[in-house]
Amino acid sequence: MLVLAMLLFFGRLGFWQLERAQSKDQRLADFSAASQLAYLPDESESREFTRLVLKGRFRQGNDTLADNQVLTGQSGVHVYSAFELVNGQNILVNRGWLAMRQDRRNLPAVETPDEELEISGRIGPIPVPGRRLGSEGEMLSHQWPQLVTYPELDKITTALGIELYPWVLFLNENSPGGFAGRQWKPVFMSPERHRAYAFQWFALAATALTGWIFLTMRKGVSQ
Repeated sequence: MLVLAMLLFFGRLGFWQLERAQSKDQRLADFSAASQLAYLPDESESREFTRLVLKGRFRQGNDTLADNQVLTGQSGVHVYSAFELVNGQNILVNRGWLAMRQDRRNLPAVETPDEELEISGRIGPIPVPGRRLGSEGEMLSHQWPQLVTYPELDKITTALGIELYPWVLFLNENSPGGFAGRQWKPVFMSPERHRAYAFQWFALAATALTGWIFLTMRKGVSQ
């Protein structure tokens, strides 16, 4: 029974890793095939990874700093700023990474151009941590920039007091108005890594089965 339980456990983990690999394959395919638009698409057109080229201005003094973002081993923040299009629509933009000082009360200076710009990027949701420890209160409407641990679009929208597009724009590396760390990727772990893990789990299952067969045969011979 123990061997059967091990086989089921190892096999289930192996197939789960294969499913994860397929999911990552699909995300990479969607990333490569994403269309490009020069406006904010409505709900029927909106797709994750859609590439946008937009004209407008960054709204001044409304930056949300997402804490605990690491780049090349250094702790920092991701800067989220509202961008107002020439037609009056607003979208939240992830402008990239800034280093954070040890004193969390001393926030990094966020330089924001005030002229009209053409920016580009891909849309997507604000990343959600795998494990969320504790809860965060409401954001303040009078305190900017604002440091948060778990940025949420609805809370940022309420604090800003403006209507925001339901997706975030992740600013391209060559787009103006951004900071470091804008090499955005659709996946954090490659499909190949998941397949390698699947192989390891299946190998453990095979090892357990082989060991059980060997011990069973040896026991039969000894009798």
